[in-house]
Amino acid sequence: MNRKRAIIIVIDSMGCGAMEDYADFGDVAECNTLKNVCHYNNGLKTPNLEKMGLGNLGDYEGIQKINTPIAQYGILKEKSKGKDTTTGHWEIAGLVSNKPFATYPNGFPDELINKFISETNCGGILANIPASGTAIIEKLNEEHHKTKYPIVYTSADSVFQIAVDTDLIPLDTLYNWCRVARKLLDEGNYNTARVIARPYKIIDGKPTRISKDRRDYSMAPPKKTVLDRYKDLGVKVIGIGKIEDIFSKAGITHAVHTGSNKEGLELTIKAIDGTLDLDSIKYTNVNITDNSKEIIFTNLVDTDMLFGHRNDAKGYGNAIEEIDSYLGKILPLISENDLLIITADHGCDPTVPGTDHTREQVPVLYYSKNIEPKSLGTEFGFDTIANRIIKWLG
Repeated sequence: MNRKRAIIIVIDSMGCGAMEDYADFGDVAECNTLKNVCHYNNGLKTPNLEKMGLGNLGDYEGIQKINTPIAQYGILKEKSKGKDTTTGHWEIAGLVSNKPFATYPNGFPDELINKFISETNCGGILANIPASGTAIIEKLNEEHHKTKYPIVYTSADSVFQIAVDTDLIPLDTLYNWCRVARKLLDEGNYNTARVIARPYKIIDGKPTRISKDRRDYSMAPPKKTVLDRYKDLGVKVIGIGKIEDIFSKAGITHAVHTGSNKEGLELTIKAIDGTLDLDSIKYTNVNITDNSKEIIFTNLVDTDMLFGHRNDAKGYGNAIEEIDSYLGKILPLISENDLLIITADHGCDPTVPGTDHTREQVPVLYYSKNIEPKSLGTEFGFDTIANRIIKWLG
């Protein structure tokens, strides 16, 4: 059987230039995550992204423009009103969000916080302000240990974040508190995109977030996506990284969390070459009836979480180079029946003021063994990816 597959890899936050409405989102015209990271690092070494045509999309120091790329390459402008992970991924999967998620620049309302304290029996909370996660954890760690109260904070994005030292508060308790917050936000129509569990431990005397234990509790997509379309047809839809969290498990048949980009890329390779243990990550009550098609959907979060939000342009550049090195292993695995899609979901420029996401357009690269290389220009809508997947898989 010639199984057809769509393989989507999202390099989280690797935007490539400010959208026209950047000012409406509190951003500056100079935001351009990819260009500015390249410049900061005096050029990046990304031979695989380069030969796919990434350098043809703009002036990216170190990424050359080439005459004979192997892929189709273009730029996508976002239709949805947002600059966050949920909005970006939903639109990639065909769901456009016309109403922006709510943000809480003054913290969450007392009514919500009081219900949260009551239903979790946590005794109280600390912070309830917009903050950088690493900074607020360092600042309040001592008080957290004295009171055992969770640290609750938000950002310029639509997130309700809960941080605890899991040597003090069990990880399962943190997850349960997040589920309570998700329920309360949904019941109260607070229109908040994600509740994020932010576990940390004291390592070498310093509060350190544990990426592999992070969980996102997203609002359920209000409509079906391209993922639901194929799951409903009995097709495997494999989520790698935080994909299952972003879609609140909707449209997913198999899922595995990751602790790093390296792990996510290695699992993606296993999914492509058929060595990933799917039985161990299959959802219950899922019936796979069509093995002629498959979707593999990977999120690589380190660029955003570890480097974009922390204004670490050097680390961001290293992460892009690491992804590129793995592409050297992935590209030879892509057959004429596979469509590899590389894109991003928003920006998070580590070189401009602030630590939040930036409202940016994103690159898109399409590769299959016998694809006709060409420029796709600039297209309106991340959902053109969903349309391309439907056209590819049928």
